[in-house]
Amino acid sequence: MLSAELKERIRIPLMLAPAMAVVLILYSGGLILALVQSLGYMPILDRYDLSFDAYIRILQDDEFLKGLLITCWIGFSTTIFSSILAIIGALVLRQSLRGKALVTFIFQFNVPIPHIVGAIAILLFLSQSGMVSRITYLLGITKNMAAFPAFVNDEYAIGIILEYLWKTSTFTGIILLAVLQSIGEDFEDLARTLGANRWQRFQYVILPLIMPGLLRASILVFAFAFGAFEIPYILGQSFPAALPVVAFNYYNDIDLNYRAEAMATCIVIATLITALIFLYTKLTEIFVRAD
Repeated sequence: MLSAELKERIRIPLMLAPAMAVVLILYSGGLILALVQSLGYMPILDRYDLSFDAYIRILQDDEFLKGLLITCWIGFSTTIFSSILAIIGALVLRQSLRGKALVTFIFQFNVPIPHIVGAIAILLFLSQSGMVSRITYLLGITKNMAAFPAFVNDEYAIGIILEYLWKTSTFTGIILLAVLQSIGEDFEDLARTLGANRWQRFQYVILPLIMPGLLRASILVFAFAFGAFEIPYILGQSFPAALPVVAFNYYNDIDLNYRAEAMATCIVIATLITALIFLYTKLTEIFVRAD
């Protein structure tokens, strides 16, 4: 008979085993297949030799390099701005407000809404033929609808970033709000009695305490913004396109020889995200030790 301690130790792994098996089989299987194809192994084209030719070609391709830059811009901009908005939102909702329940509901209402719905909303409202453009034209603010600023399919990916901010700032804010509510206000009260002003209390008390939670949320936000396909495909321009869209274009090329470039691009995306997760774990360890 197994002891109670041993049963408890193996219970959680057994409960997680079915879900982990699906993740490992589907994700790892797809990743291994992509890696093999990126190295040139494609029996359908009678190619069996492994090489790094596809990686060399994409690193020399202007579409890939510019796509990497715009993807990094989208990922870092989304992460930074959503973190700032999330901190502000969490600090506001932490206070005792009149109608706090309504404000909290408004802050969180977009959590269950799919990203693609947000992308369609951006198209309907902020494109140059959208609702806001038509209103500014009718009010005489713009001479014509084409004079309205380009927020969709623009070179700075503003529409993409706005959609991500709309969703991810709420996601991060909910996490930070939970952290703030769990730590209470005792540390801030102590700092206040020692003469710390509001900015000093935020800088030296609140920020270090919420930093582990902020890092956890930020890595998820960056990983999603860096690797998501549908939003850049809907709201982004065709060139330079984000890396997931570049991979999709390679994959859909009528020349099957570009299939290796598509898989190599996917491997680059996965590698960069994995490297960031590794960096996140190291930063988290530093903050945990500091606490």
